[in-house]
Amino acid sequence: MTSEEPTLNSSQIADIAKRLGRPLVLVGLMGVGKSTVGKRLASALLRDFADADEEIEEAAQRSVSEIFEEFGEAYFRDGERRVIARLVEDGTGVIATGGGAFVDPETRSLILDRAVAVWIDAELETLVERTGRRDTRPLLRNGDPAEILGRLMEDRKPFYSQAQIRVVSGDGPHMRTVDAILKELDAWL
Repeated sequence: MTSEEPTLNSSQIADIAKRLGRPLVLVGLMGVGKSTVGKRLASALLRDFADADEEIEEAAQRSVSEIFEEFGEAYFRDGERRVIARLVEDGTGVIATGGGAFVDPETRSLILDRAVAVWIDAELETLVERTGRRDTRPLLRNGDPAEILGRLMEDRKPFYSQAQIRVVSGDGPHMRTVDAILKELDAWL
């Protein structure tokens, strides 16, 4: 078996999907792999996938960075909450959220009440390396990324820790994280 194959077999994964009955919403800091892991998790569960940031950009016809710059974070969070509510209502199978979505009390309450929140966590060094690959993170543009991510990690931990499930994403293949989520989900259900 390679590290890109789940350790659960297809009938075990199908059983998890059958018992799930509501969307999975991936939360955590930027760079933990919510979008990449989310696509693979949705594929394993035979569910659809949506990236909330992409949905916001499509609806606004602007990038997340442009929305932040032009209208501010409060405006962005309001739109983000509406998009996530629509995705949950539509029954989207796996939803990747932006790093700050779960910090918003209304968005967090919506997710905890109507979906299963999965906190994907990672070491600070991993996040710095991953987020440094592209310059698309508005919150990292005005300072030292390691310092900013470290502060965000501490500030957001009390919110992320309210998720029903927590897994740690490491340097290895994303399928390890998918596998960890499936095992934790199986135990939680």
